[in-house]
Amino acid sequence: MSKRLILVVVLTLLAAGLPFAFADSDGDAAEIKALIEKAYVHGAFNELNPDALERGFHPDFAIFSADGEAIKKYPIADWVKRTRERKSADDFDPATNVWEHHFASVDVTGHSASVKIELSKDGKKVYTDYLSLLKFESGWRIVAKVYHRHQD
Repeated sequence: MSKRLILVVVLTLLAAGLPFAFADSDGDAAEIKALIEKAYVHGAFNELNPDALERGFHPDFAIFSADGEAIKKYPIADWVKRTRERKSADDFDPATNVWEHHFASVDVTGHSASVKIELSKDGKKVYTDYLSLLKFESGWRIVAKVYHRHQD
């Protein structure tokens, strides 16, 4: 067989396999977006659903932010507790607690993913968040977050 024929056969087989190679990534991206909408957008923002937070986030999850030259860590257990308190507060009104979100990017490589999501309230962008996810035997979980809070 000539080298040219081998090259054509290999390229044809690769091209035929490409839709299958990307299919898992596309399915994972859809699964990740659904998880983030339920556990994060609705869990932490719109509905203040602490049970959804606990299901979608890994127990070792933390929000990381800069504190001078140190790293400040806000663990999921504290976030869940604070969400329960906010939801039970007398001034919580789900009708006015409406956050919009936009997935700026979803990047999946194997069992790792990175998501950039923008959150807005009353038409103003408030946060740009970077979420890191890992796929465990039980499915995708959010494992870390860093963010930027936009100023008015």
